[in-house]
Amino acid sequence: MTAQNLPAIVKNAKLAMDKAMENTRREFATIRTGKATTSLLDLVKVQAYGNDMPLNQVGSVAAPEPRLLTVTPWDKSLAPAIEKAIRESDLGFNPASQGGVIRIPIPPLTEERRRDLVKVVHKLAEEGRVAVRHARHEALAAIRKTDHVSEDDKKLADRDVQKVTDEHIKHIDEMVKAKEAEIMEV
Repeated sequence: MTAQNLPAIVKNAKLAMDKAMENTRREFATIRTGKATTSLLDLVKVQAYGNDMPLNQVGSVAAPEPRLLTVTPWDKSLAPAIEKAIRESDLGFNPASQGGVIRIPIPPLTEERRRDLVKVVHKLAEEGRVAVRHARHEALAAIRKTDHVSEDDKKLADRDVQKVTDEHIKHIDEMVKAKEAEIMEV
């Protein structure tokens, strides 16, 4: 490897950290906070046409009220399968079909459930931080393996990678604080 690769290594590390952060953000969106958002059902898979399909590919999901989600299946014959998938997901929802539309009331969160969700958020955040640190470790290893590069250039690249790492960890911490406040809000 040559000196021209150092900026590429730093750039690739940043991209990997961005992916880890985005994944953490996406996982946070699936944690319910007592308010109805369509992202709550993003991870629900429906048995349809012989395959497990994401819910948003077999019907449209809407949040017409703060404590209600609706799913309108594109194929009305899939309504029982959609209801079953939502009921069997670990979200704690009890869907009911009404005239071709599946209504999903969002129950209010108990204090104990809120604390459990905060613990889940912290666990997901730690997984995100570990992924960011892993990207840093990979980048630092790649920097050390570069040939025909001065030690000063390597130290500069190390510093750049650490700066990017610190920014991403800080951003994940901010996301945790915001999500925790959102969950604990009554």
